[in-house]
Amino acid sequence: MSSFFLLFGFVALVVIIALIIAGAKTKAEIQGGDELIKKVYIYVVLFATLMMTIGGSVGSFMAIADLIAPQPYHQSYEDFVRWGVEKRPVSDEMVEEKTVTEEELRERYEAMVIHEQERQAARAKNSLIKSLGWIIIPLPIFLIFQRRLAQEKS
Repeated sequence: MSSFFLLFGFVALVVIIALIIAGAKTKAEIQGGDELIKKVYIYVVLFATLMMTIGGSVGSFMAIADLIAPQPYHQSYEDFVRWGVEKRPVSDEMVEEKTVTEEELRERYEAMVIHEQERQAARAKNSLIKSLGWIIIPLPIFLIFQRRLAQEKS
């Protein structure tokens, strides 16, 4: 939540700076106030959409990196054997539910590792789709306003 306020403060600072610069330019050119507001609005929209697109690109890159090279699974087989045996309380004592063979333990461990890798891949795909939204949605708006700005200059 605090990162939202930092981002909001940064955007507000940029808007204020853009207003000051645009005001100084238009004051020198002695143009109307409507023209100033239009220019500031176009620059703010360009800046905001560009920042969203850059953020989405970084998020997409990170999600692709997670798909290509996922984080390794950190629990060793020895730790799994030590802590993975299921126990059930019977009165005040902990009693092992059943005797598990070494092969069954190894199969459970391998299944758990595969499940964790699949879960990480699904999370990376979900993140990639969300990050692409931060590129696909603002990019056309950026292009439209950039063309409008170029047309006004010519």
